[in-house]
Amino acid sequence: MARHLVTSALPYINGIKHLGNMVGSMLPADVYSRYLRQRGHDVLYICATDEHGTPAELAAKEAGLTVAEFCAQAHDAQKAVYDGFELAFDYFGRSSSPQNVEITQHFARKLHENGFIEERAIRQVYSPVDGRFLPDRYVEGTCPHCGYDKARGDQCENCTRVLDPTDLINPRSAISGSKDLEVRETKHLFLLQSKLQHEVEGWIATVSAEWPHLSTSIARKWLTEGLNDRAITRDLDWGVPVPADTWPELAAEGKVFYVWFDAPIEYIGATKEWADAADDGETRDWKSWWYDADDTVRYTQFMAKDNVPFHTVMFPATELGVREPWKKVDVVKGFNWLTYYGGKFSTSQKRGVFTDAALEILPGDYWRYFLIANAPESDDSSFTWEHFTATVNKDLADTLGNFVNRVLSFSRKRFGDEVPAGRVAGEAEAKLGEEIARLLAEYEEHMEALEFRKAAAALRALWSAGNSYLEEKAPWLEIKADPDGAALTLRTAMNLIHLYAVVSEPFIPTTAAAMRGAFALENDTATWVTGDQAKALDVVPAGTAFTVPPVLFAKITEEDLESYRERFGGAPEA
Repeated sequence: MARHLVTSALPYINGIKHLGNMVGSMLPADVYSRYLRQRGHDVLYICATDEHGTPAELAAKEAGLTVAEFCAQAHDAQKAVYDGFELAFDYFGRSSSPQNVEITQHFARKLHENGFIEERAIRQVYSPVDGRFLPDRYVEGTCPHCGYDKARGDQCENCTRVLDPTDLINPRSAISGSKDLEVRETKHLFLLQSKLQHEVEGWIATVSAEWPHLSTSIARKWLTEGLNDRAITRDLDWGVPVPADTWPELAAEGKVFYVWFDAPIEYIGATKEWADAADDGETRDWKSWWYDADDTVRYTQFMAKDNVPFHTVMFPATELGVREPWKKVDVVKGFNWLTYYGGKFSTSQKRGVFTDAALEILPGDYWRYFLIANAPESDDSSFTWEHFTATVNKDLADTLGNFVNRVLSFSRKRFGDEVPAGRVAGEAEAKLGEEIARLLAEYEEHMEALEFRKAAAALRALWSAGNSYLEEKAPWLEIKADPDGAALTLRTAMNLIHLYAVVSEPFIPTTAAAMRGAFALENDTATWVTGDQAKALDVVPAGTAFTVPPVLFAKITEEDLESYRERFGGAPEA
């Protein structure tokens, strides 16, 4: 079996993330990791909070905390939300960790030794009112490309173009709001990406065949436009310090590395954190995943499209430039935007549903299923309360939840608390088994290909097949003339419930556990369902004790829907 290294783009420390962040990186990575584990693969799913950069400093100042205090509290708050969504990270680290500092400084030294970092004098925005140079995100203004008036000095949130602060029209300080800005000379370190362009192009040509079109098109657009040398240090109080043994003058000035230099390195840093956090007596080999990793390690990254350039061009250039055998990504799964009624979710503008508020309303499985079933893969997709309600009520409450409840409740009422025996399976059950095996293979194919919407559709079709079988056999009528036939129908349906519990676990883990726990099966350790098992539908034998779980998914009422619209806003006015 392959060893699968999985990472999702690091959620920024500045505030609780919205549903768009969740579906754009962490949730699909979790679904994929869970699936791979069930199929018997060795999986390491790594994530962390991205804690450096100007927004962290600004948020800490607003909260009246030191940056270290703010980041520690925000990390714990984010982790609590991800626990609520049942994100099964192997480790959820912090980019401010000593491990990341060590590895980032190592990368910088190696890049310098190999001639890919140089010190340059540049002209940078200075604010006399604030008494300091303003790093890119400390400068706001109007984007010269699309006219968005809240663009930051590093990237426009609206059109995703990468910027320098001096590109902005009518720039202002993000600290004081002052427009009295000057441009003064200062020194910074530059990563010479221009010298690495051909190597990056060659690397992408060899690995990108399996990437989705979104990822390859963004990477190639950047390469076609040409890679520019990029400053990788900033004037901040918080960040990975420039090492004094290599750049004593810049270290003395308090320069730190740019967040987009150290953040991808934190994938490695967090893996070392995972190894260092091992219990006494346990040894975790982090280097075998990253340094001179063998061909069995397959590395898959998950991220929204605004993060794709940094992961397909900038970080690979960094890894290539250190001239050491660090593991590079095999597949970059990029996602488009999840919109809120056609407008952007925005952390900074507090537009849309945020993950903590989502969990206040409904448990994580409701959100997990809806988001993956509507993942913005080929195009942007829109969240609306009406669509969410319809999906929950139709797919989760009716198709799955109602099937489980009526099968178990009816069987208990007519045959008691054990799976009934009835007669041997017949033609209808053979036909059902063939259909279940076919749909299961389809589901597996889409999961292997990272096609999440199609996988969700195949899972929904598996659930629907059970309902079709139940409607065809109609055990509530069958029992009057043929009790043994009704018992067979219910036994088959109970086996479907167990199958659903196993194969639905990547999408709805809490509900899957409840369905599986309904049956008192000894040694029920199977992690997946084979094609033959899907055809036979006999894993749960007659005589197995069972219980009826509480309602798995409650329907969303019109009153609920109205309250959600009132709290979060519905469709924007025309």
